[in-house]
Amino acid sequence: KAMVLVADRVRRRGAELFATGMGVEAICQWISGLNDLIAMRVIELIEDEYDLPAVPWCWLMFGSEGRLEQTFTTDQDNGLIFEPSNAEDTQALRAAFLPFAQAVNDALHFCGFERCRGGIMAGEPDCCLSSDEWMTRFSNWLRVPDPEALLHGTIFFDFRPLYGRYELADRLRTWLMARAPEHPLFLCLLAELALQVGPPLGWAGRFSYDRNRAYPHTLDLKYQGARLFVDVARIGSLAKGIWATNTADRLRAAGTGPGRSAEDIAAEVEGFHLVQRFRIQQQLATKDYEAANRVDPASLNPLNRLMLKEALKQARKMQARLRQEYGL
Repeated sequence: KAMVLVADRVRRRGAELFATGMGVEAICQWISGLNDLIAMRVIELIEDEYDLPAVPWCWLMFGSEGRLEQTFTTDQDNGLIFEPSNAEDTQALRAAFLPFAQAVNDALHFCGFERCRGGIMAGEPDCCLSSDEWMTRFSNWLRVPDPEALLHGTIFFDFRPLYGRYELADRLRTWLMARAPEHPLFLCLLAELALQVGPPLGWAGRFSYDRNRAYPHTLDLKYQGARLFVDVARIGSLAKGIWATNTADRLRAAGTGPGRSAEDIAAEVEGFHLVQRFRIQQQLATKDYEAANRVDPASLNPLNRLMLKEALKQARKMQARLRQEYGL
């Protein structure tokens, strides 16, 4: 119950900092950092209630948690990695870890971190794996990039360690970063998937709206905004074996290249943060979870509408570059 109060204080203080002008990159990392501490304390409390196996293990974060890009409306994306002494002990160890992981997922939900609707949580058997099983899973996704593999690539490839033996996650990341560039077909199909969703801009640069009847005349700035930047940055980092998971860090680490200057990189990062700013404004303005990322451009003043359009144009340029790089 104390952690519920702490989580609420973090959100309220974060709203105050945002209102006083704190930068989007700083506020997202501030929120993510404090949410990390909350999750770590929750894991510690739950760990004391279980007699866990005496093997190395680590709690992993995926998705926006893994990218340190949490905003005020977020759900859980997590997993668990463990290192059995003998491969034949894997099933028994998973059975021992699952009740603990499920209890942590329940406690985090109690603290305001919604359960993942897609079941990407450590308390699910598919997300509670040994080091060898995680390597096998990533290897299969890279070698046989079917639609499910590509979908998982947009979530699982942003992992980072949170609690436990960090070296397990670091070893997995080192292994993955060495192999991802060796699978151009996977990267090409990942790019193709990313290009299936474009910025909500129509003819003459006007906003275009989806057919969501519950929220007409709105833009989904998570699905048709932030995601566009995140996807391109992820593909670039995997292609170049870049360790970073944060979108802005990935864009900066990718460096300049043909037709891409330092000014271009700065514009991409700024465009991403502008979209994030409009998302956060909407999240603080509504209590409707389904509307948390839906912004009505008519509710923005003329300058903000122009800024949002320019940010989405940056996403369009990034997608054009991605299309050229992979011949799509």
